[in-house]
Amino acid sequence: MSAIAGDLSPINTLSVTQPRKSTIKVKIEPDGRTVKLDNRAAWMMKQLIAAGKRGVTTLELPTGVRVAHYVYLLRREGFSISMERETHGGAFPGVHGKYRLENEVSILEEMAVAA
Repeated sequence: MSAIAGDLSPINTLSVTQPRKSTIKVKIEPDGRTVKLDNRAAWMMKQLIAAGKRGVTTLELPTGVRVAHYVYLLRREGFSISMERETHGGAFPGVHGKYRLENEVSILEEMAVAA
């Protein structure tokens, strides 16, 4: 059978590299409680730790990241995360949130395993 113009070749659903599941174990100060975080919650925690007191905004993260949901997951685990509203200009002016981790947190263990 001949190929049709614009026809896409079959997609191989078995990728050569498997997606990785990210897991971190963090310690909340001053009480020393440890929490294990998986996947996007772990990713968001690393973003908040890296940002420090500067905080993280949705404008700095990749498009489509559900920041509010990941913050919700972290708050549900007992982390104190503040949110401050900031205005921005540009082609689409509006308001965005800046999230700051209020707890002192240290990463005890970081793992990535094949999913």
